[in-house]
Amino acid sequence: MTDTRSRRLRALSDLIRADALASQEEVTERLRAFGFDVTQATVSRDLEQIGAVKVKRGGVLSYALPDQIHAADWSTDRLQRILAEWVTGMEAAGQMIVIKTPPGSAHLVASAIDHAALPEIAGTVSGDDTMFVCCRDGVNAHAILMRFKRMMGQEKVSYG
Repeated sequence: MTDTRSRRLRALSDLIRADALASQEEVTERLRAFGFDVTQATVSRDLEQIGAVKVKRGGVLSYALPDQIHAADWSTDRLQRILAEWVTGMEAAGQMIVIKTPPGSAHLVASAIDHAALPEIAGTVSGDDTMFVCCRDGVNAHAILMRFKRMMGQEKVSYG
């Protein structure tokens, strides 16, 4: 990573921590004010690189970094919306659940599941359009799969 990119990512992180930035355009303007010549596409890649996601805090939708998001911020309703919007398929496989998403979206679903802090789930691993949910020992992965389907309102839909 270049020194300029490192400085830009640090500045971006500092901006997100300091202010409620609601759009990529706003982020682009702020970075330009700090002397970084960036495009909206660059900002989009940078936001993904640092793990920034939009969350609603205090009634305001803005970017937040992973360490700023508390489990309480990720309510069941939020997880339900993310599952319903981003999951295109899922199936149980041993102690894991394999979840399919549109390209570039698996990390969004993984982050939502991780931040929901479900006690039955040890963690997630995401790629570009596929992620794995690892269930804790003694937890039935199929039961968690059915729970996710119920959250999506699709308990009768067959995925896989």
